[in-house]
Amino acid sequence: MARMISNSIDVVAFLKEQHQQIKAMFKEVRSTQGDSRKEAFFALRRLLAVHETAEEEIIHPAARKALPSGDAIVDIRLQEEHKAKKQLAAIEELELDSLEFEAQITLLEADVIAHAEAEERQEFQPLGDSLDAQRLERMRKAVSFAERVAPTRPHAGVESQAANILAGPFASMLDRARDALTGKSTDIGD
Repeated sequence: MARMISNSIDVVAFLKEQHQQIKAMFKEVRSTQGDSRKEAFFALRRLLAVHETAEEEIIHPAARKALPSGDAIVDIRLQEEHKAKKQLAAIEELELDSLEFEAQITLLEADVIAHAEAEERQEFQPLGDSLDAQRLERMRKAVSFAERVAPTRPHAGVESQAANILAGPFASMLDRARDALTGKSTDIGD
């Protein structure tokens, strides 16, 4: 299950720590079968969904403003996030112990890791270098809040701050209702 990440770090360290958690969760999904894989996959899906939503609402808008090539950097990240959301939604439809699932989760893992590494190098580190400590701490608090109210499932096409603000609450409500009906926890701190 997902573990709680420290709340006493700035946004850059917080998101990098989540990236490490996501990598570990991919390994857990690939190394399990049956009900254990199902639980691990749903925890991974939930963390990916809330993590990306928070980045789209908090990090990307800050990067657009603060970084010299912010618009170009964010646009590429948003394209990658859209692709990953579509991949994740398609994977959800597969039998979790099938060879197709194995192949698709491996492709998604490679794409997500490449995305995370580019994000850390081109967006997170430059933001950490250009913003003061108080701003980074406020952003971490905003990211934590955004994750608590974010949709728990991938929603391709909702990759901007405005789209998340408009569609996010409704999508979150529906996702959390679906999760409750199917017995899936919606708390990323599980």
